[in-house]
Amino acid sequence: MLRNLLWATSKHDVYLMQNYSLMHWSSLLRRGKEVLNVAKPIVPTIKRPGLSALSLNRVQISTMAVKDNLMVAGGFHGELICKYLDQPGVAFCTNLTTDDNAITNTVDVFQSPNGSKRVIAANNDAKVRIFDAENFSCLNRFSYDWSVNNTSVSPDGKLLAVLGDSTECLIADAQSGKVTGNLKGHLDYSFASAWHPDGRILASGNQDTTCRLWDIRNLSQSLTVLKGNMGAIRALKFTSDGRFLAMAEPADFVHVFDTESGYVKCQEIDLFGEIAGISFSPGTESLFVGVADRTYGSLLEFNRRHYNQYLDSMF
Repeated sequence: MLRNLLWATSKHDVYLMQNYSLMHWSSLLRRGKEVLNVAKPIVPTIKRPGLSALSLNRVQISTMAVKDNLMVAGGFHGELICKYLDQPGVAFCTNLTTDDNAITNTVDVFQSPNGSKRVIAANNDAKVRIFDAENFSCLNRFSYDWSVNNTSVSPDGKLLAVLGDSTECLIADAQSGKVTGNLKGHLDYSFASAWHPDGRILASGNQDTTCRLWDIRNLSQSLTVLKGNMGAIRALKFTSDGRFLAMAEPADFVHVFDTESGYVKCQEIDLFGEIAGISFSPGTESLFVGVADRTYGSLLEFNRRHYNQYLDSMF
């Protein structure tokens, strides 16, 4: 099961996993550079009493995020790795849990309402953990009734969407973890979520091959249901201006919806191979799609056209 292994920090800069290497790809220079090799021993540079830092070795990366000069990655055995991109080495790394089925399903970097930067990680041990992004102390640990496959924090940092091995999705207080709302309508387990930049719409992606859109002001039923072709909805991303929503299946299909048309207009990108992640550039000019197929592995770049479509892919 592939997670999000791709992140664009500008229309020219993309970070992606390639085997055991975290790579930086410059679409301007058409050149890649290794940022971190996780097959080798990883020793955290920040060490102090009370910090649960641990050295790691040969980590198989399951998910990643890159924001504000901080790269965060999770592993298939519950690992968490945090690296500042402008500094050598890894600032912090640890094993979040010793559970046998401990995969780190999702990680992200977000701002709390007071402006502090936070790291969030969700695991198969049914827990969500929040860390201070400066000193990497664990600030909160929230427990739920099922494995948590995905979390996403609202743009204002106040609400937390929690999705996992349940037909229901939860809305929780991002500070306390307390559940404040239930989203009912999906038929299977959920794997992806994304907030519209205005903070009013939440998209949830499910094994039932649909994405549902929810108005956070009225959670009684979903606003609309967007259908995939064949597989579970594995990744969801809004553009920073809220104009487009990209929806990825496990393989072969990425759907790009025009939000201004009420999600009626859609461009379908039909490719070949397993999808390792999707990411819009912050300025919304580019959409990047990672293809993890052993034979056809590649990074596809699509550029925005200003009559609201995307150009053909450029390799």
